[in-house]
Amino acid sequence: MSKESAIEKLNFEDSLKELEEIVERLENGQGSLEDAIAAYERGSMLKKHCQAKLDEARLKVEKIKLPQDEGGAKVIDFDE
Repeated sequence: MSKESAIEKLNFEDSLKELEEIVERLENGQGSLEDAIAAYERGSMLKKHCQAKLDEARLKVEKIKLPQDEGGAKVIDFDE
C-alpha cells in the first residue's frame, strides 16, 4: 500500500491531528534532517488530503436546498 493510498483512508480529523503533530515536531526541530524531510513530505500529503475533504464538504453544503416562498427550492451558492 502506498503512502498516498494510506492517507486517503484517513478521515479528516485523524489527518488534521497527524498534520498538527508533524508541524509541532518540525517547529521544535526534533529529529534528523532526513526525518524532517520525510515528515514534511507526509505533511504535504496530509494537507492535500485535508483540503480535498474540506472542498468535498463545501460542495455538499452548497447543494443544500432551502424552501422558497413559492414552495419551490433554491440552491444557495456560498461563493457569491
